[in-house]
Amino acid sequence: MLVAAMAAVFALTLSLTGSPSPTPPPPVPQTQAGAQRVLGKLLPAAEVAPGVSHREFTTTAAAGEVNGDIVEVDLANPTVHVDLMTAGAVAARSGVEQMANRSGAVAGINGDFFDIDRTNAPVGPAVAGGRAVKAAVPHGRRMGPAVPGAEVDSVFAVDRTGIGRIDRLRLEASATTASATLPLVGLNQYAVPDGGIGIFTPDWGEVDRATTLCGSDTDRNAPCSPEQAEVVVHKGAVATTARPTDGRIAPGDITLTGRDQGAATLRALRVGEPVDVRYALVPASGIQPDFAIGGSPILRDGALVRGLDDRARAPRSAVGVGPNGRRMWLLTLDGRQDDSVGASLEELGSLLRELGIHNGVNLDGGGSSTLVYRDEGERSAMIVNNPSDPSARLVPNGIGVYVR
Repeated sequence: MLVAAMAAVFALTLSLTGSPSPTPPPPVPQTQAGAQRVLGKLLPAAEVAPGVSHREFTTTAAAGEVNGDIVEVDLANPTVHVDLMTAGAVAARSGVEQMANRSGAVAGINGDFFDIDRTNAPVGPAVAGGRAVKAAVPHGRRMGPAVPGAEVDSVFAVDRTGIGRIDRLRLEASATTASATLPLVGLNQYAVPDGGIGIFTPDWGEVDRATTLCGSDTDRNAPCSPEQAEVVVHKGAVATTARPTDGRIAPGDITLTGRDQGAATLRALRVGEPVDVRYALVPASGIQPDFAIGGSPILRDGALVRGLDDRARAPRSAVGVGPNGRRMWLLTLDGRQDDSVGASLEELGSLLRELGIHNGVNLDGGGSSTLVYRDEGERSAMIVNNPSDPSARLVPNGIGVYVR
């Protein structure tokens, strides 16, 4: 159960440069009757770059105080944009700090849950610079805590007009030969669905694609499929047929990797046979994203998702936007430490709402929670939260904030 906030409550009207107002926060909506406030102290904002600021804050919870950090971003600022940060490939890991420095981000946060210690590829869809990078794994193969109503293809997205939203991205893909059109059910995923064929592009990286044919749609620890096949498509025709392997896919090439019946279908193709491979991530909103990253929605239209866990406390990462989608918040909560006990998903959702966030998404937490920013005039970003692992965990992707 949440407890009352600290006596010195600061206003929740977050401006990029203003100081907190002594006006008390608005009352908890009736939809959350009986709930108590989470936010404790909200410190003044410090500008990171035009349109980007950083604040520290504290919360209160039944188990003790929690320390947190927020980077607030004005998406309406024409010099600011948001994009996907990666470790250089879908199936690879790097520190958030290193990803930010390599890509020139002024701020960044860790992203999606991922296939840790296996392929290290993320769970959900990803879009970078308007380009589809990957699709979602089958629901039974997702990593991370179950969140009521969340689907594996749920994303936080920002469109080309700078409006952020929660959305879903469904893969539509096919390979057309002279005699048939083959359905394709994966794009750079660490789990190709049972009996299916997945697309792998140079974005995937060097990890053995045979590992994506292990497990099943309901049991990620099930044995690897004995029926495996892979076709390399080069300049619109079959170049090779073999079993899946590791190593980078050549620029411009695509591999079709299949299991079970999908493998049998691929083995029937012949070298030199024309193949037209097409794929797209189709948004449920009908609005194409310029950037998207997988995550679990916990706050929709100002209301907490029903049934959020209210017991397990951990370090948390989240991203959210205000009612018009023009202001974005990147947030981390420290946890598993003597001076910061972490938060439950319900507490995290309540906190997002109290900060003025209208739609919020839970990102990978625990040892992955990392928030960075680069002070104006500095050449490199620095970690501003306090990660719970002895050193910042390596992760596959994140949200980067850039100032043109």
